[in-house]
Amino acid sequence: MRKSLVVAGFGPFPGQRVNPAEIIVKRLEKAKSVFALAGIDLHTAILPVERFALSPTLSRLFARTSPDAVLLLGVAGRRRRLTIETLARNRASILKPDAAKQRPFCRLLAHGGPEVLHASGAAPRLAALARRNGVPASLSRDAGDYLCNESLYLTLLMDRRASFVHLPNWRGARLDRATRVILTMAKAFALS
Repeated sequence: MRKSLVVAGFGPFPGQRVNPAEIIVKRLEKAKSVFALAGIDLHTAILPVERFALSPTLSRLFARTSPDAVLLLGVAGRRRRLTIETLARNRASILKPDAAKQRPFCRLLAHGGPEVLHASGAAPRLAALARRNGVPASLSRDAGDYLCNESLYLTLLMDRRASFVHLPNWRGARLDRATRVILTMAKAFALS
């Protein structure tokens, strides 16, 4: 039975003109045949770094693709390794504007929603897979309070099996290696 996988990453935002997440998503798009050979229908998307566009974008994407799994990618420039997020919190920073210079109206992402939602239990396996393939990786319990956390929270709230990978601000050979590892991780996640 074929699996449907969405891999979505964020585009540029204030302070990050080039987002490695967007680069990897575009590279994976070109490798659709690799996924197809493994029995996976790959769907990719570049997510807007705009609070009021994020939820509708995710809703349309999931309605169109009916994914069995969702792998979200973002950048955490201060981190030195891939970090696989294990939970998302029902919170947003009212201090940080998005790419459209908008701020959330309140600190909650979903009124009446759970305070914490746990990501897929595959996180330890994905981190181990990255390390076995030469890319430093660890688990994280803090997806932040920007749109990375919000995308994971909304995806889990929409009852999707999801993982979120934060990338360091890598370029060149490090980003090439990370791309290969994320391709391997994405296939394993979709088939698990």
